Amino acid sequence: MAGMATHVITGAGSGIGAAVARRLHARGDELFLHARDAGRAKELAAEFPGARTLVGDLADPDKLSWAFSHQSLPDRVDSLLHIAGVVDLGPVGELTPKAWRHQLNVNLIAPAELTRHLLPQLRVTQGHVLFVNSGAGLNAHADWSAYAASKHGLKALADSLRHEEHGNGVRVTSVYPGRTASPMQAKVHQQEGKEYDASRWIDPESVATTILMALDLPHDAEVNDLTVRPGR
Repeated sequence: MAGMATHVITGAGSGIGAAVARRLHARGDELFLHARDAGRAKELAAEFPGARTLVGDLADPDKLSWAFSHQSLPDRVDSLLHIAGVVDLGPVGELTPKAWRHQLNVNLIAPAELTRHLLPQLRVTQGHVLFVNSGAGLNAHADWSAYAASKHGLKALADSLRHEEHGNGVRVTSVYPGRTASPMQAKVHQQEGKEYDASRWIDPESVATTILMALDLPHDAEVNDLTVRPGR
């Protein structure tokens, strides 16, 4: 992406999203950071001076349209980076509809809804939609059914979107990181009853590097699917 680009980022508060936001902010790009509420938006604005915020609860995708109608959506969008996600482990025999819905809403339906709202701007810039998926979007293991279903769905969303928007010059990338050292990973270990050792997993900065590579690739090429695994 030559010149100053405008990025809309979900999940910029921690982990991979924060690493990506820091990199793009440092190079002087324009940021619109999604926040679930006004308090969070204030924190993000303080952390990234000059960045603007977009407020709406991803856990309630039905209300995003209403929330966005009361704010200014960016006029220009060069990339939409879906990095926010939630995880709640449990066997199929115990997971409730509430746990299923929460993960499907945040991890799948909200990204679809956010994409719907910003597609007109992305078509104008021939921009990029990037989904941070998960190894669970390719393989589902015991206790991961709801999360993996949301991420398998996210792969389908990305694949369909890529076919639909290719003619408009919009690029679509799915990144499938393995376990990454982040607050989410600490929570997963807690749910698994395992001790968390951040040094065993991928540094969010390394995943950020792969995301920027996909974004900065010249327009004659498109990274469709990128799997990033722990290197140690």
